[in-house]
Amino acid sequence: MKKISSDSYEKNWLKGEEKMKIVIAGGSGFIGQKLVDFLLSEGHEIVILTRRPKKDTRGVTYVKWLEEGANPENEIGSADVFINLAGVSINDGRWTKKHQKQIYESRMTATDELLRIIAALSEKPSVLINASAIGIYPASVEDVYTEDSKEMANDFLARTVHDWEKKASIAESVGVRVALLRFGVVLGNEGGALPLMTMPYKLFVGGTIGSGKQWVSWVHVVDVVRAIAFAVENDRLKGPVNVTSPSPKRMEDFGKVIGLCLKSPHWLPVPSILMKLALGKKSALVLEGQYVVPEVLMKNGFSFLFPNLESALGDLLTKTK
Repeated sequence: MKKISSDSYEKNWLKGEEKMKIVIAGGSGFIGQKLVDFLLSEGHEIVILTRRPKKDTRGVTYVKWLEEGANPENEIGSADVFINLAGVSINDGRWTKKHQKQIYESRMTATDELLRIIAALSEKPSVLINASAIGIYPASVEDVYTEDSKEMANDFLARTVHDWEKKASIAESVGVRVALLRFGVVLGNEGGALPLMTMPYKLFVGGTIGSGKQWVSWVHVVDVVRAIAFAVENDRLKGPVNVTSPSPKRMEDFGKVIGLCLKSPHWLPVPSILMKLALGKKSALVLEGQYVVPEVLMKNGFSFLFPNLESALGDLLTKTK
């Protein structure tokens, strides 16, 4: 298996290693953009599947897909790795029935098409890295979840994750290793939850959301990219892989760390009822949580650059001051 250097963003490709051709669906999103930048810095050839192709740039080819007449398999030819990050964001908009349908169907449609493309290639990729989420686990203030946990929540997000993982796993039938990366709350300045979580503190009205006892299983976006690279190069990673830091925080403590980093008081509580009125069903993302452990990553030797929240927010929030 060809190797990706995943020790840090700064480490260059090891001399003599082969470059890979990597196909990415969802390459223009929050995580996708960071991933593409990292892989390009390592010298890999990137193919981005998109409905609206741009002009090719050095190292990146844009291929049209999910549109009438598109035949991406002809332009791809062959590839070493497929990475699926495609799907309508769960963070955008209220979870109306229409929006929930878009969240679900966008993932099923994109994954169906990736499976069709892989089946059409005469030379299969060695691995499919498929995004997923820790939302499959039930909310709890006491339980600890690893990849071996069989419990599954009975809600929209869990059902979406379950069906998405089941569909992506079909690639195994044609000899492709499938790693299902269950992302936690991804922290970064360019997207995800952090900009919204820090806004009250920048206005000096930050405080505990809901009970404050709910767990936040978070992960720095840099470690997300490194975990994706690690999953590509490590043949032992297959099936569910939790991508969260090894040190979750309760919501109350999470807010206090934000306040310390921004030198802003943590004093104004936000009652659950206000969050439910403001966000509707989506309020579950902040009012409920799970304590999730990245057992598979740690057992296989993955090292987090940001293992604790203080170091992660210290890195991110000092860049926004």
